[in-house]
Amino acid sequence: MTAESQLVSVKLIRGLMAKGRPSKSPTYQQSAQSQRARSQRFNRLRQKRVFDILFAATILVILSPLYLVLAALIALTSPGPIFYCQERIGKHHKPFRCIKFRTMVNNADTLLSEMVSNCPQLRQEFESDYKLRQDPRITRIGKFLRLTSLDELPQFWNVLKGDMSVVGPRPLVPEEVPRYGRYMDRVLRVQPGITGLWQVSGRNDIPYQRRIQIDVYYSGHHNWVLDLFIIVKTIGVILFPGNNGAY
Repeated sequence: MTAESQLVSVKLIRGLMAKGRPSKSPTYQQSAQSQRARSQRFNRLRQKRVFDILFAATILVILSPLYLVLAALIALTSPGPIFYCQERIGKHHKPFRCIKFRTMVNNADTLLSEMVSNCPQLRQEFESDYKLRQDPRITRIGKFLRLTSLDELPQFWNVLKGDMSVVGPRPLVPEEVPRYGRYMDRVLRVQPGITGLWQVSGRNDIPYQRRIQIDVYYSGHHNWVLDLFIIVKTIGVILFPGNNGAY
Protein backbone atom coordinates (compact mmCIF):
# COMPACT_ATOMS: atom_id res chain seq x y z
CA MET A 1 0.00 0.00 0.00
CA THR A 2 1.43 3.37 -1.01
CA ALA A 3 1.83 6.27 1.36
CA GLU A 4 -0.87 8.18 -0.52
CA SER A 5 -3.38 5.33 -0.21
CA GLN A 6 -2.58 5.03 3.50
CA LEU A 7 -3.31 8.74 3.95
CA VAL A 8 -6.62 8.37 2.12
CA SER A 9 -7.55 5.41 4.34
CA VAL A 10 -6.77 7.36 7.50
CA LYS A 11 -8.89 10.30 6.35
CA LEU A 12 -11.74 7.92 5.47
CA ILE A 13 -11.63 6.28 8.91
CA ARG A 14 -11.58 9.66 10.66
CA GLY A 15 -14.53 10.79 8.59
CA LEU A 16 -16.54 7.68 9.52
CA MET A 17 -15.66 8.11 13.19
CA ALA A 18 -16.71 11.75 13.12
CA LYS A 19 -20.05 10.81 11.60
CA GLY A 20 -20.57 8.25 14.32
CA ARG A 21 -20.04 10.77 17.12
CA PRO A 22 -23.11 12.53 18.49
CA SER A 23 -23.08 16.21 17.57
CA LYS A 24 -23.01 18.79 20.36
CA SER A 25 -26.43 20.34 20.77
CA PRO A 26 -26.92 24.11 21.16
CA THR A 27 -28.00 23.46 24.75
CA TYR A 28 -24.70 21.68 25.48
CA GLN A 29 -22.71 24.51 23.94
CA GLN A 30 -24.61 27.11 25.96
CA SER A 31 -24.02 25.12 29.13
CA ALA A 32 -20.29 24.90 28.38
CA GLN A 33 -20.10 28.63 27.71
CA SER A 34 -21.96 29.37 30.92
CA GLN A 35 -19.60 27.15 32.89
CA ARG A 36 -16.57 28.88 31.37
CA ALA A 37 -18.05 32.27 32.23
CA ARG A 38 -18.60 31.20 35.85
CA SER A 39 -15.07 29.87 36.04
CA GLN A 40 -13.63 33.11 34.68
CA ARG A 41 -15.70 35.16 37.11
CA PHE A 42 -14.54 33.00 40.03
CA ASN A 43 -10.90 33.47 38.99
CA ARG A 44 -11.36 37.24 38.72
CA LEU A 45 -12.89 37.43 42.18
CA ARG A 46 -10.14 35.24 43.65
CA GLN A 47 -7.43 37.42 42.12
CA LYS A 48 -9.24 40.52 43.35
CA ARG A 49 -9.33 39.12 46.90
CA VAL A 50 -5.61 38.33 46.87
CA PHE A 51 -4.86 41.85 45.68
CA ASP A 52 -7.15 43.31 48.38
CA ILE A 53 -5.33 41.48 51.17
CA LEU A 54 -1.85 42.44 49.96
CA PHE A 55 -2.78 46.07 49.25
CA ALA A 56 -4.66 46.59 52.53
CA ALA A 57 -1.90 45.02 54.63
CA THR A 58 0.70 47.20 52.91
CA ILE A 59 -1.29 50.39 53.49
CA LEU A 60 -1.92 49.57 57.15
CA VAL A 61 1.79 49.03 57.77
CA ILE A 62 3.20 51.92 55.74
CA LEU A 63 0.63 54.49 56.88
CA SER A 64 0.54 53.44 60.54
CA PRO A 65 2.29 56.69 61.63
CA LEU A 66 -0.36 58.70 59.78
CA TYR A 67 -3.09 56.71 61.52
CA LEU A 68 -1.60 57.68 64.88
CA VAL A 69 -1.34 61.37 63.96
CA LEU A 70 -4.94 61.55 62.72
CA ALA A 71 -6.20 59.67 65.78
CA ALA A 72 -4.40 62.15 68.05
CA LEU A 73 -5.84 65.15 66.17
CA ILE A 74 -9.36 63.78 66.46
CA ALA A 75 -8.96 63.07 70.16
CA LEU A 76 -7.49 66.52 70.89
CA THR A 77 -9.96 68.61 68.89
CA SER A 78 -13.27 66.91 69.61
CA PRO A 79 -14.55 64.91 72.59
CA GLY A 80 -15.74 61.41 71.77
CA PRO A 81 -14.44 58.20 70.20
CA ILE A 82 -11.78 58.24 67.49
CA PHE A 83 -13.62 55.85 65.21
CA TYR A 84 -17.19 55.84 63.95
CA CYS A 85 -18.84 52.54 63.03
CA GLN A 86 -21.96 52.42 60.91
CA GLU A 87 -23.99 49.51 59.56
CA ARG A 88 -23.63 49.05 55.80
CA ILE A 89 -24.89 46.42 53.37
CA GLY A 90 -22.24 44.18 51.86
CA LYS A 91 -21.99 41.42 49.29
CA HIS A 92 -25.12 39.25 49.00
CA HIS A 93 -27.00 41.66 51.32
CA LYS A 94 -24.79 40.77 54.31
CA PRO A 95 -24.65 43.67 56.82
CA PHE A 96 -21.34 44.70 58.34
CA ARG A 97 -19.89 47.47 60.53
CA CYS A 98 -18.06 50.00 58.36
CA ILE A 99 -15.20 51.76 60.20
CA LYS A 100 -14.22 55.40 59.66
CA PHE A 101 -12.36 58.10 61.49
CA ARG A 102 -14.99 60.17 63.27
CA THR A 103 -15.58 63.45 61.43
CA MET A 104 -18.66 64.69 63.33
CA VAL A 105 -19.52 65.69 66.86
CA ASN A 106 -20.20 62.85 69.24
CA ASN A 107 -24.02 63.13 69.24
CA ALA A 108 -24.31 63.59 65.46
CA ASP A 109 -27.18 61.14 64.95
CA THR A 110 -29.32 62.80 67.62
CA LEU A 111 -28.61 66.24 66.16
CA LEU A 112 -29.56 65.02 62.69
CA SER A 113 -32.96 63.85 63.90
CA GLU A 114 -33.59 67.25 65.47
CA MET A 115 -32.39 69.14 62.39
CA VAL A 116 -34.50 67.28 59.83
CA SER A 117 -37.58 67.39 62.06
CA ASN A 118 -37.32 71.17 62.44
CA CYS A 119 -36.34 72.02 58.85
CA PRO A 120 -38.24 70.52 55.87
CA GLN A 121 -35.54 71.72 53.43
CA LEU A 122 -32.82 69.83 55.30
CA ARG A 123 -35.00 66.75 55.52
CA GLN A 124 -35.59 66.85 51.75
CA GLU A 125 -31.88 67.29 51.04
CA PHE A 126 -30.89 64.42 53.32
CA GLU A 127 -33.56 62.06 51.96
CA SER A 128 -32.42 62.88 48.44
CA ASP A 129 -28.66 62.30 48.83
CA TYR A 130 -28.15 61.04 52.42
CA LYS A 131 -25.77 63.99 52.77
CA LEU A 132 -25.96 67.66 53.77
CA ARG A 133 -23.84 70.14 51.87
CA GLN A 134 -23.52 72.48 54.85
CA ASP A 135 -23.54 70.06 57.76
CA PRO A 136 -22.93 71.84 61.09
CA ARG A 137 -22.18 68.52 62.79
CA ILE A 138 -18.81 68.17 61.03
CA THR A 139 -15.78 69.07 63.14
CA ARG A 140 -12.85 71.20 61.99
CA ILE A 141 -10.53 68.23 61.52
CA GLY A 142 -13.49 66.33 60.06
CA LYS A 143 -13.76 68.78 57.16
CA PHE A 144 -10.14 68.13 56.23
CA LEU A 145 -10.54 64.37 56.57
CA ARG A 146 -13.60 64.34 54.34
CA LEU A 147 -12.08 66.61 51.72
CA THR A 148 -9.04 64.34 51.39
CA SER A 149 -10.97 61.07 51.99
CA LEU A 150 -8.55 60.25 54.82
CA ASP A 151 -11.53 59.49 57.06
CA GLU A 152 -11.90 56.25 55.11
CA LEU A 153 -8.42 54.91 55.90
CA PRO A 154 -9.68 52.63 58.73
CA GLN A 155 -11.80 50.79 56.17
CA PHE A 156 -8.69 48.84 55.17
CA TRP A 157 -9.47 46.80 58.29
CA ASN A 158 -12.82 46.01 56.68
CA VAL A 159 -10.92 44.90 53.57
CA LEU A 160 -8.71 42.52 55.56
CA LYS A 161 -11.78 41.08 57.28
CA GLY A 162 -13.42 40.44 53.92
CA ASP A 163 -16.30 42.89 54.38
CA MET A 164 -15.07 45.24 51.66
CA SER A 165 -12.77 45.48 48.67
CA VAL A 166 -10.26 48.19 47.84
CA VAL A 167 -12.31 49.06 44.73
CA GLY A 168 -16.03 48.44 44.37
CA PRO A 169 -19.51 49.96 44.45
CA ARG A 170 -20.44 52.34 47.25
CA PRO A 171 -21.10 50.72 50.67
CA LEU A 172 -24.78 51.49 51.20
CA VAL A 173 -26.64 52.22 54.39
CA PRO A 174 -29.77 50.03 54.80
CA GLU A 175 -32.08 52.96 54.01
CA GLU A 176 -30.56 53.28 50.53
CA VAL A 177 -31.20 49.70 49.43
CA PRO A 178 -34.83 50.21 48.25
CA ARG A 179 -33.72 53.05 45.97
CA TYR A 180 -31.65 50.62 43.91
CA GLY A 181 -34.76 48.60 43.09
CA ARG A 182 -34.19 45.75 40.62
CA TYR A 183 -30.50 46.65 40.33
CA MET A 184 -29.72 45.86 43.95
CA ASP A 185 -28.92 42.17 43.49
CA ARG A 186 -26.65 43.01 40.57
CA VAL A 187 -24.70 45.59 42.56
CA LEU A 188 -24.31 43.31 45.58
CA ARG A 189 -22.71 40.55 43.54
CA VAL A 190 -19.38 42.14 44.46
CA GLN A 191 -18.06 43.59 47.70
CA PRO A 192 -18.42 47.33 48.26
CA GLY A 193 -15.22 49.30 47.95
CA ILE A 194 -13.27 51.95 49.82
CA THR A 195 -13.06 53.73 46.49
CA GLY A 196 -14.81 53.29 43.17
CA LEU A 197 -16.01 54.89 39.98
CA TRP A 198 -18.42 57.08 41.91
CA GLN A 199 -15.72 58.42 44.21
CA VAL A 200 -13.45 59.49 41.33
CA SER A 201 -16.24 60.86 39.12
CA GLY A 202 -17.57 63.70 41.27
CA ARG A 203 -18.90 61.92 44.37
CA ASN A 204 -21.79 63.82 45.96
CA ASP A 205 -22.08 66.23 43.02
CA ILE A 206 -23.43 63.35 40.90
CA PRO A 207 -27.24 62.89 40.86
CA TYR A 208 -28.35 59.85 42.81
CA GLN A 209 -29.72 57.94 39.82
CA ARG A 210 -26.40 58.42 38.04
CA ARG A 211 -24.61 56.96 41.07
CA ILE A 212 -26.78 53.86 40.76
CA GLN A 213 -25.89 53.53 37.08
CA ILE A 214 -22.18 53.82 37.90
CA ASP A 215 -22.42 51.09 40.56
CA VAL A 216 -24.35 48.81 38.20
CA TYR A 217 -21.77 49.33 35.46
CA TYR A 218 -18.86 48.53 37.76
CA SER A 219 -20.44 45.36 39.15
CA GLY A 220 -20.81 43.98 35.63
CA HIS A 221 -17.55 45.16 34.07
CA HIS A 222 -14.91 45.25 36.81
CA ASN A 223 -11.43 43.99 35.97
CA TRP A 224 -7.88 44.65 37.16
CA VAL A 225 -7.27 47.36 34.55
CA LEU A 226 -10.35 49.31 35.65
CA ASP A 227 -9.44 48.82 39.34
CA LEU A 228 -5.90 50.08 38.74
CA PHE A 229 -7.26 53.14 36.91
CA ILE A 230 -9.60 53.92 39.82
CA ILE A 231 -6.80 53.53 42.39
CA VAL A 232 -4.53 55.92 40.47
CA LYS A 233 -7.39 58.44 40.16
CA THR A 234 -8.11 58.09 43.89
CA ILE A 235 -4.51 58.92 44.78
CA GLY A 236 -4.83 62.05 42.65
CA VAL A 237 -8.03 63.05 44.46
CA ILE A 238 -6.33 62.62 47.86
CA LEU A 239 -3.22 64.60 46.88
CA PHE A 240 -5.09 67.31 44.96
CA PRO A 241 -8.62 67.33 46.41
CA GLY A 242 -9.86 70.63 44.94
CA ASN A 243 -13.56 70.47 44.10
CA ASN A 244 -13.99 66.69 44.19
CA GLY A 245 -17.59 66.55 45.43
CA ALA A 246 -16.61 65.51 48.95
CA TYR A 247 -18.44 67.14 51.87
